[in-house]
Amino acid sequence: MCGIVGYVGPQMGSKALGVVLEGLARLEYRGYDSAGVALVTADGLQTEKRAGKLENLRSALDSHPMEESRTGIGHTRWATHGGPTDGNAHPHRGGEGDRLALIHNGIIENFHSLKKALLAEGVEFVSETDTEVAAKLVGREYDKLGDLTAAMLAVVNQLQGAFTLLAVHADSPGVVVGARRNSPLVVGLGDGENFLGSDVAAFIGHTRHALELGQDQIVTITPDSYSVIGFDGAPAQGKAYEVTWDASAAEKGGYSTFMEKEIDEQPHAVGDTLLGRTKDDGELVLDELRISEDQLRNVDRITFVACGTAAYSALVAKYAIEHWTRIPVEVSLAHEFRYCDPIVDERTLVVSVSQSGETMDTLMAVKHAKELGALTLSICNTHGSTIPRESDAVLYTHAGPEVAVASTKAFLAQITAAYLLGLYLAQLRGETFGGDPKELMTELREMPEKVQEVLDRMDRVVEMANFMADTRSVLFLGRHVGFPIALEGALKLKEIAYIHAEGFAAGELKHGPIALIEPGQPVFIIVPAPESPHDLHKKVVSNIQEIRARGARTLVIAHDGDEDVVPFANEVIRVPHCSPMLAPLLTVVPLQVFALHLALAKGLDPDQPRNLAKSVTVE
Repeated sequence: MCGIVGYVGPQMGSKALGVVLEGLARLEYRGYDSAGVALVTADGLQTEKRAGKLENLRSALDSHPMEESRTGIGHTRWATHGGPTDGNAHPHRGGEGDRLALIHNGIIENFHSLKKALLAEGVEFVSETDTEVAAKLVGREYDKLGDLTAAMLAVVNQLQGAFTLLAVHADSPGVVVGARRNSPLVVGLGDGENFLGSDVAAFIGHTRHALELGQDQIVTITPDSYSVIGFDGAPAQGKAYEVTWDASAAEKGGYSTFMEKEIDEQPHAVGDTLLGRTKDDGELVLDELRISEDQLRNVDRITFVACGTAAYSALVAKYAIEHWTRIPVEVSLAHEFRYCDPIVDERTLVVSVSQSGETMDTLMAVKHAKELGALTLSICNTHGSTIPRESDAVLYTHAGPEVAVASTKAFLAQITAAYLLGLYLAQLRGETFGGDPKELMTELREMPEKVQEVLDRMDRVVEMANFMADTRSVLFLGRHVGFPIALEGALKLKEIAYIHAEGFAAGELKHGPIALIEPGQPVFIIVPAPESPHDLHKKVVSNIQEIRARGARTLVIAHDGDEDVVPFANEVIRVPHCSPMLAPLLTVVPLQVFALHLALAKGLDPDQPRNLAKSVTVE
């Protein structure tokens, strides 16, 4: 969750502080409760840090300006060990004369024992953090070795847990050293300057040339060079790549919020995820999977692991993949997967879903699946992140950077990628039980236009949200693929509007939840297409009648031309007609828009909801 920035510039340069602060501002979306910087100046090491938002740090820097520097690191912290105070904020210092500064993302699980040993040696601590332990250890090793890279190498193998560390030393101007284990770190390669960051947003305003680091690697940057070694000390190489979006993609671009911008970008997110994945004749080609066709044909079970919104995209995938391939699919919350004695083997495909590729619960589930011998595949939006690297294969979504904490466009891109996976498996097996893969792909390619059509119809949904600003509770009902959409609609309201919201499988109404219905209770109902199998449409219309008879205010999402819902709906929100299995790409959009504008009507910031962060990198 923390944001990390490192910078080294030219000998005569003085822009380190500006670059670091700019990078921290671009990483604010990750969520944080304190911020700090460290610069190596002509007079030694200077640090400044403050609890609260980045503006508090800026104010402190205005009151106590730092000297010019070409070397700096910066950090936005989400409190884990120790509360969000000035003293617990990063950087932390170590070494003789406190001439080393270190910042940290993640959790050092064995810091208690390490700290106990240091205290026994007479080392003094000024914070409650696990990070200060690492700072003291690296500082002590630097005093012995006189080399920052060697000092980092001497310490990292003593640490247990997930961490990214960045360090600078007053006696090593022009050098920043970073290390990563199960936590994100990427290198930005400039002209006479180099960068480090939690993700490429930290330096995208300066370079699009990036270097992907592997697991358990240490990187050293100077203005004109970089070097990578493993935690074993052996030389290593990162993987260079080009960032395909620019700084403006991480800015609001005229929108009042990132969330609104990202909702409007959803047609492109779906379209770009489909781009280049079919031949001219419609045959699917997923070359990046890196798993042989024979292995995939041999799969007899699929398990999705994910959390939050990503888990709801996996629930949609379950319906589609089972329908198209007849392969059994289950969805496991990633944080429960390791603890439920999962039954997987070499014929099981474990599919992880994560926007950031750094979700710690999901990463640990992937590692456990690999230990059990399963094939692992990642559906991810962030190139070079940890989960894809740890997986046997990756299917990247191409939604572009998602800054708002509450996921929108990544959700649609994840569903789209899961559809691609399901149709590809059906194609490999030579049959599909729910239609021809090529025909389904043809319709899937039409979905970006239909998503845009939904967005163009949202005026009434915005009006509804504005006059419902005082609503205390909203319920959501759905069947089949509409059920995960009901869950996602409720989650969005909880995340950004802070009101009670629950999603239910519509058939569960009579088993208890109908007791919640009282006069005026708002209920969204996601109605399947009239031609849906198993009389699902009729059953949901009956559900609408049941709750309407008990006084509910029925807010119905229905396909164009569905007149059966009209007599029982207080509001009808229309979406274009499509095949029943593809409907989630359309029916979720009004719920996203409703949540956004209800939050705005309440005067809340939907981009940075309380207590939440974009990337959850601790368990």
